[in-house]
Amino acid sequence: MLFCLKRSIFESKILGEEQMDVIPHIDIIDKYYKKFYRASKMSGYPSDSVLIKSAYKFTVALLNKAEAKTRAEDIMQALEVATVITEDVGLGTRSVVCTLLFPMYRNRDLTHDNAHALFGEHMAIMLTGLKKIYDIETLGTGNQTENLRKLILTLASDIRVIIIRLAYELQVMRELQKINEDEQVKTAAITLNIYAPLAHRLGLYNIKSEMEDLSMKYLEPDKYKMIVQKLKESAAERNRFIKDFVAPIEEELKKQQFSFEIKGRPKSIYSIWTKMHKQNVDFEEVYDKFAIRIILDSKTKNEKADCWRVYSIVTDAYQPNPKRLRDWISVPKSNGYESLHTTVVVPGGKWVEVQIRTIRMNEIAEKGLAAHWKYKGGKEEVGLDLWLTRVREVLEASEKESVEFTEDIKLSLYNKEIFVFTPKGDLKQYPAGATVLDFAFDIHSDVGSACVGAKINGRNVPIRHELSNGDKVEIITSKNQSPKQDWIDFVVTSKAKTKIKQTLNEAIFREAENGRETVKRRFRNWKIPFVDVNINKLLKHYKLKTALDLYYQVATEKIDLGEIKEFLKTEEKAAEIKPEELLSDNGELIEKDLTPETEKHDDYLIIDEKIANVDYKLAKCCTPIYGDKIFGFVSVTEGIKIHRVNCPNAHDLITRYGYRIVRARWSTPEKTTQYQAMIKITGVDDIGIINRLTDVISKDLKVNMRSLTMDSNDGMFEGLIKIFVKDTRHLEKLTDRILRVKGVLSASRMDAG
Repeated sequence: MLFCLKRSIFESKILGEEQMDVIPHIDIIDKYYKKFYRASKMSGYPSDSVLIKSAYKFTVALLNKAEAKTRAEDIMQALEVATVITEDVGLGTRSVVCTLLFPMYRNRDLTHDNAHALFGEHMAIMLTGLKKIYDIETLGTGNQTENLRKLILTLASDIRVIIIRLAYELQVMRELQKINEDEQVKTAAITLNIYAPLAHRLGLYNIKSEMEDLSMKYLEPDKYKMIVQKLKESAAERNRFIKDFVAPIEEELKKQQFSFEIKGRPKSIYSIWTKMHKQNVDFEEVYDKFAIRIILDSKTKNEKADCWRVYSIVTDAYQPNPKRLRDWISVPKSNGYESLHTTVVVPGGKWVEVQIRTIRMNEIAEKGLAAHWKYKGGKEEVGLDLWLTRVREVLEASEKESVEFTEDIKLSLYNKEIFVFTPKGDLKQYPAGATVLDFAFDIHSDVGSACVGAKINGRNVPIRHELSNGDKVEIITSKNQSPKQDWIDFVVTSKAKTKIKQTLNEAIFREAENGRETVKRRFRNWKIPFVDVNINKLLKHYKLKTALDLYYQVATEKIDLGEIKEFLKTEEKAAEIKPEELLSDNGELIEKDLTPETEKHDDYLIIDEKIANVDYKLAKCCTPIYGDKIFGFVSVTEGIKIHRVNCPNAHDLITRYGYRIVRARWSTPEKTTQYQAMIKITGVDDIGIINRLTDVISKDLKVNMRSLTMDSNDGMFEGLIKIFVKDTRHLEKLTDRILRVKGVLSASRMDAG
């Protein structure tokens, strides 16, 4: 009642009482609402709840506002998406309300503050999250890696947001015939490569299959039409076969007094085409074009036993293929999927897949993690947390190689899973295709580095051996073993790849250290200063990226020391730069020596977004941005790290590793280039302080905000804001503006470390 009163007051103030009588396209919109109402009622959701009705009335009323940016078509689409959410996914009332309000929120007809005041803080947060993920541009094929990264990171906040976004994408795919051909192909490709794998990983198999089929309809129209036609032609024969196949099973299930339902369904068009493509066979040669599903009405405590009893009935009637048994009841998939699969053969040699599950399992199988809230506390929670942890590892480990990042994520999203055991009986989960080395590196990086093979079920196998479900794995190591370059080619987990590369880089660095000592000793004998100027001349002469490469090639005798001497003797003697000269008398870093202003010097890096042949990263400990005074440091495994000269670690780096310091300066960045920075704020914990801060950052100054965390105590708060800025001036302007927000006492840039 209070909500309706607040909404009425808001409408009268914002929309105007005189404008609330006539709503454009109200008849058409009402038809869409009635369709949603019927779908949600059939799905058992409270579509007639006060909250949903109020959100709908509020939405259509706002259409009559003269300056409203939201169109009737937007509301119709939102109702279509709400229908998908209730009918195909099974999310609850709040998700429906969020979907109905979203067109107005996206078009700024509904503000964050108004959403908070009328529908509650949780709804305002959901709308903000949905807008953030909706704004990710996915039609630019050149930046799919970053789009995928952003989509995955959004999962960490509220999974319902990504599910609503998937529902939007499915609705778009259903209406794809209404847009031009170029856009059809682009949208279908993005859906197939990003949204369908996400739907699969979240357990939304119905949505995943429909997305794949619709994508194929536009990407491979001829093959799509061919398979559709073939399925139609074989429908009568298939239905007769299914009826005959289930008859003995059905009879026995009734005898044993099971409450059940049996469904025979064809596989998706895309999955049939995938089998044809992978196996290089015609449509008629694909043996499992359909599956039989047996759904039991069992009590929770009897589910597992009942499923195995039904399995016994099926295998008594037909001969099973033991290699095709899949037990996802004892060990569910990480997205919560539970089912018992077997493939049996009928007289004549035809293979049939049979899936056995309960009503609860079937709902989770069809609606995936959306069913999390209904069956809260189930095994799927643990699996999701494990998966999100692995995804975060991939995000951190593959920051540099964008192609590898995409492949690792797709592997994590889409690949099948296997389960193996340690010698002590602990269960380990890996993507299909994982090898002995993946297992070894998962145990410990030292175990992986020393691995020479394994005993699997008591049998010796090499490090390349692929693991299978149920294997008991015992790693064999040798102190003489060390990682090889080709190891990267036969591991599939990001953890193993990262550790192998890191170990190989460390070995290179050790060799380079020996090479450096050799070069330094020879320089001393030749009376040539061992300084950056001379080293940089050699780098240019041999076309190498870093001093590390030079020292490594000297150590491995790929560069002759006599050539180095001859080259340097012909060059003008350079002034020596010693580590101690980079420090003042009081031990502080001398900024002017590290970042010279002149354009004439060439013995330092130019940091540029389009730089070639130099592998560098901005250091996370001090997060430098354009305008900061900087220097480069040659790291062990990640190329050159760029630090601010006032970085907390700068003094230690200079004094201990002066020979690895590289001069650096900024060149003019692209206009679109942005750098991450952090601002620490303190102030009075007042109502609305977060809204005021986000308005200043996102709306007033148009700054892209990565995150905002707050911690309050005794009426005071301390917060940390991660934002993206163009340069130091931009950051200073933002900091100054935050200081003027009512309730803020201090605001200052801080380091990440």
